[in-house]
Amino acid sequence: MPTIFDNIETPFLENDPGNGLRDALKLALRGDFCVGYFNLRGWRYIDDVVTRWESSDGAPPCRLLVGMQRLPHEDLPKLFTPGVDGERIDNKTVARLKRQAALEFRKQLTIGVPNATDEAGLRRLAAQLRDRRLVVKLFLRHPLHAKLYLAHRQDNFNPVIAYLGSSNLTMSGLKGQGELNVDILDRDAAEKLVKWFNDRWDDLRCLDISEDLIAVIEESWAADRLLPPFHIYLKIAWHLSQDARDGVKEFRIPHDVSQDLMQFQNKAVQIACRHLNKRGGVLIGDVVGLGKTRVASAIARVMGDDQMLETLILCPKNLVPMWEDYAHRFRLRAPKVLSQSLAQRKLPDLPRYRLVIIDESHNFRNREGKIYQAIREYIARNDAKVVLLSATPYNKTYLDLSNQLRLFLNDQEDIGIRPETLLREISESEFSLKNPNTPLSSLGAFEQSQHTDDWREVMRLFLVRRTRTFILQNYAETDERDGRSYLTMPDGVRIYFPKREPHSVKFRSDPDDSNDPCARFFRDEIVQVIDDLDLPRYGLTLYLKDVLHQSLPPEKPRSSMTCRGQESA
Repeated sequence: MPTIFDNIETPFLENDPGNGLRDALKLALRGDFCVGYFNLRGWRYIDDVVTRWESSDGAPPCRLLVGMQRLPHEDLPKLFTPGVDGERIDNKTVARLKRQAALEFRKQLTIGVPNATDEAGLRRLAAQLRDRRLVVKLFLRHPLHAKLYLAHRQDNFNPVIAYLGSSNLTMSGLKGQGELNVDILDRDAAEKLVKWFNDRWDDLRCLDISEDLIAVIEESWAADRLLPPFHIYLKIAWHLSQDARDGVKEFRIPHDVSQDLMQFQNKAVQIACRHLNKRGGVLIGDVVGLGKTRVASAIARVMGDDQMLETLILCPKNLVPMWEDYAHRFRLRAPKVLSQSLAQRKLPDLPRYRLVIIDESHNFRNREGKIYQAIREYIARNDAKVVLLSATPYNKTYLDLSNQLRLFLNDQEDIGIRPETLLREISESEFSLKNPNTPLSSLGAFEQSQHTDDWREVMRLFLVRRTRTFILQNYAETDERDGRSYLTMPDGVRIYFPKREPHSVKFRSDPDDSNDPCARFFRDEIVQVIDDLDLPRYGLTLYLKDVLHQSLPPEKPRSSMTCRGQESA
């Protein structure tokens, strides 16, 4: 009777009677495995046994056949086309399919947190692949979900022990997860299984991917080499710039608009469109004078041309004529420019606009205001994308930022990041205890944090902000004649950056001259009085006048000193 290995009552990998998979492999000379799925990190459960096996007649001591790795759907029909069984796949196609299949293994190494045990196991796997102790092939003729383990032994009566069942060569399949496997000890049955394996191993649609797996491991965090810090920096920069690179690649600005913008403004439009498409909203936070209005107008034009979105513009009353002019100049699908003071009265009756531009969005830092509520309800009701404009999005607290984002973002929505600095300060369990209904990766969770690093991560997802220094360093040109930095306007006019240099204003002061107002203000008696002050909450000016008046020489009039003292202060 065969033994049943279910990983519950009887472990499949190793058990007390000594008849598990590892026990059989320890007594074997070589092994053949056929599985549906192969987990690179699961190999460490048997790699020490494979290391002891020696090659025979140049054949690898261990062969692994993988049957269910995903391939691009457009390639599979070519492999299944009737009448081509005897034909070979050309070398170019073979190379491409092998590489694509190996990339699926690369994704495995991005799951979970790396640790020293997994790292050592992956390095041993790479070494065995390089030494040809292990050869891995991918079966492509048809999806193959078999699970077969063959242990070849030097035994005249029972040369092969086979294990047949449901366990893949993965961490969960070999131990922990409930499975159903049996051992095949009958010699005739085992020899038939050996033939079945060899027929598939020798199939023309079975491709060797050993070298590709080596490359996957050596390019991962498990590589047996030290990476130069500069390469790590480049990798981080590559990931952090993902949205910017995608925006530049995916969005094209109409020629009549781009020629009216400077280079740094065009880039801002493309990056902002990426944020808008991916997250439903963006905050343009460029400092004063860098053209936020022009950037927002260009965004509306791109979204109107690409997605047929009509735009509603909400701005302070005094800016309505300016926005109407920009809507006409950029040919926007923006039939409505509405004063923010009228939002509460007008928005409930407006038709649906799928894009809303909110100028001077820092006016909406208080989410309890009636105008705020009217705008937020309109955006939610119409599922509108939102462009916020503010040179000063942050004023007193980080809630200033949060409340502006809440105009289009639900505070419980998953934004893909967590307040890690806060969570290092307090544990996740403590956070969840204090905020039971707040997901860790939500805006509501970040509202519990006062750490700059946490909010910097939030704004990385939603904010496009450049300073004059950034523009100077990355977009300005240098005049060869005088070395001054300038930008070239679309019409060819050069705009020079002013050179700001602080200058000291020097003056003479005679501490012995009773008529010198500066000297009088810095007399020891006056300085001592100010040092001893307990600052009152109200009436500060009157209080200072009285104190200073009491400390003045009696021959000097009070009005003269208080006036000069206030000027000096």
